[in-house]
Order: sequence, then C-alpha cells, then structure tokens
Amino acid sequence: MKKIGFIGLGTMGAPMASNLLKQGYPVTVYNRSTAKAEALSQEGAAVALTPREAAAGQDVVITMVSDDSSIAAVYDGQDGLLAGLAEGAVVIDSSTISPALSKQLAEKVAAKGGSFLDAPVTGSKPAAIDGTLVFMVGGPAETVEAQRDLFDTMGKKVLHMGDNGTGSIAKLAHNTIVGINNLALAEGFAMASKAGLPVDTFLELVQLGSAGSKAADLKGLKIIEHNFDNQFSLALMLKDLKLASSLNDGAGMPSPMLNLAKSLFQAGQTQGYGDEDLSAVVKVYEQWIGHRIADNQK
Repeated sequence: MKKIGFIGLGTMGAPMASNLLKQGYPVTVYNRSTAKAEALSQEGAAVALTPREAAAGQDVVITMVSDDSSIAAVYDGQDGLLAGLAEGAVVIDSSTISPALSKQLAEKVAAKGGSFLDAPVTGSKPAAIDGTLVFMVGGPAETVEAQRDLFDTMGKKVLHMGDNGTGSIAKLAHNTIVGINNLALAEGFAMASKAGLPVDTFLELVQLGSAGSKAADLKGLKIIEHNFDNQFSLALMLKDLKLASSLNDGAGMPSPMLNLAKSLFQAGQTQGYGDEDLSAVVKVYEQWIGHRIADNQK
C-alpha cells in the first residue's frame, strides 16, 4: 500500500488525512502547529517534525496549505519537503494557489525526479469530512490515473483539467462564481428583509425558483440562524478572489463582477469577519439595512 506524507492539517487537511488513515494507508503528517497533529496521531498517523521528515521515503506527498506565502516554508529550504522527496515520488498539492506557482512547483518536483499534480478541491469542510470532495487536477493524465485510489478515498470525483497549472486556474474561476453567488444571496436576503418579508419563506422561494443555487442550499440557513461557524473562511475566499483578479489582470481580461465581489469581501475582512464562514459577508449588508436578516421570520 502506498506510503503517504500529508502536510497541512487545517479545516480541510485534517479530515482528508483522516480518511486516508481509515482506508488503511500509512500516513505521516506534519503541521506547523503540532497540536493539530495530535488527533491524527490517535488515529494511527506518524507525526513528523519537519516537512522534509514527512516527505522522506513516501510514495506520495499531499500538501494542503493556506496560500502562496505558506508554500515556500513547506517546499523549500533544508527542512522543506523537496529536500526529503524520494525519486519517483508524486506530490499532490490541494492548496488554492496561483497557477504560476503551481507550474514552478511542478518544475521543482520534476528536478527531484518526481511528478506533480495541482489538485485543489471544492466541497468545503463537510465534504472533506465525508470524503465527497471534488478534485480539479492539472498534470499528466497518467499520473492522475495512477493516484485515482487516493482521490477516490478523499473525494467523489476527479476532473482532469489539463497540464500543470490548469487545476489552479479552474479553482480560481470556480471560486469566483462561488463568491459572486454568495453575494447575490446576501443581497437578495437584505432586500427581502429590509422590506419586511419573512426570510425563511423567502429562502424557500429562492430554492424552488430560478434563483436557486448551491449558495442558497449551503448558506441560506446559516444566514437566517446567524451561524457563521467556519466551513470555508471569508479570509480564504478573499484570498482566492485576489488571486483570480491578479490572473485576469495578467491576461488583460476585464472582470467587473469579480472586482466588486473582492471589494465586498474585503469590507467583511476589514470589519473583522475574516475567520468566520464566508457567508458572514452578509453582516456587511446587515449594517446597511440596520438589522439582522433573521429579524424578519414567520
């Protein structure tokens, strides 16, 4: 059975690693804050003290970190995973990072005799726990197929997008839609609530009508209940929108809706909602209408 190194045990990484352990894969984990590795240690994971140690002797190394700036600390230097990577190993990066950085990592891994896949996910925390994530993958098709058993353990679908970097592009385009859809939901809720409509009935209408969306299904009740427990943070959504905006700027492509979404999530971050669920952006609208969305219910 493949030996796995797993680096990054945050909201998504910890349940992904747990699902691999449940299927019997030998997993060595690393996280910058060691406390997050303790629960997985109880499940049978070995705990490494550095990324290099987590990668040493592994067939596959999976990384799930927050942003571009975290990548260098994980991959580079004498304690980085590249220093411990075995020849022929496969590195799967499920972080949401810039496509340019994904391509750079592919080159660095290839120089060490390994193969690289950029394989970000969609599905947020519940799907990571249930093993129903969707992977969008950039890299050689044969490498994707060779790792299908791991993808199938952590998720329900693998979509091969093309060469290295295309998985990252797909994730940024996807999350642009997610951010815009969540703002559309918040704005519709604010409009209905300001006019005195019962928002629970309004949500039912949205879900039954043409305005229905994953945003409404996943975040509608969270907004009504004012429950912003983090499934995917507002700060991470803002980070992804900034990456998407930079990608479009480099391509010379206008993106007015993306830029507006970025501004509104930035407002939520500035007001202190960054560590809450991305649906907390509705609080910006609540300030504008002068009351909570949930104040109007049957």
